[in-house]
Amino acid sequence: MAYLAPAEFVTKMVDAGESKLLMSTRDTLIRSYMAGAILALAAAFAVSVTVNTGNPLIGALLFPVGFCMLYLLGFDLLTGVFTLAPLAVFDRRPGATWGGVMRNWSLVFVGNFAGALTVALFMSIIFTFGFTEAPNAIGQKLGTIGEGRTVGYAAHGAAGMLTLFIRGVMCNWMVSTGVVAAMMSTSVSGKVIGMWMPILVFFYMGFEHSIVNMFLFPTGLMLGGNFTFMDYLIWNEIPTVLGNLVGGLTFVGATLYSTHYKTAPKRMVA
Repeated sequence: MAYLAPAEFVTKMVDAGESKLLMSTRDTLIRSYMAGAILALAAAFAVSVTVNTGNPLIGALLFPVGFCMLYLLGFDLLTGVFTLAPLAVFDRRPGATWGGVMRNWSLVFVGNFAGALTVALFMSIIFTFGFTEAPNAIGQKLGTIGEGRTVGYAAHGAAGMLTLFIRGVMCNWMVSTGVVAAMMSTSVSGKVIGMWMPILVFFYMGFEHSIVNMFLFPTGLMLGGNFTFMDYLIWNEIPTVLGNLVGGLTFVGATLYSTHYKTAPKRMVA
């Protein structure tokens, strides 16, 4: 599969971070919009499969198709740039600043949200025949997902918030591993296999992904879920974004950079 050694693909990670910081506003928004839309469609697909088969594992096995498509097409998720963009600053690349990182993160967040919201509207229309009848079984499932993962956390108070945050951390540990895995190979098949494994883990384990949630929760609200937009922001999206940032940057970006790019000197043998 034309596997690249860690020192090689971590260099590609730093190069990718630099490229994203220098990308135009137009291109950043277009690429992040499409990423959010494709991932949202994959989430709708996975929920549909789960409802129709009654087996969550089958939905989780198939969900990574969206993630693979969007990265092969060169689009950007917030969870990915959380991990890659800061590496260019760590490496002191020309023009790489923390201000540039914040600009990139903000633009990608807006683009991802707009793309996911577009698909949320489209799928809500499909599930209700243009809002003329009650949601079908898949639409009803989306509503219960939104309730359980907002007011469900709120019912546990601080412990619920901690659990939500940790699920966000664990999610982007896996998702960013998938982003990096796409750089481990120079063949399409190798990239797909590398990406598929960690994305399957995150989805089946029910970890919290900020962009997937940009689809699930607005859809739930459109379809009559028993929670509010503020419930979604406070008891899911904001803590999930923070958890995703910590998970991707700490357990993937910084660790790989520190040991494979800035390798410590070898021990001297007495």
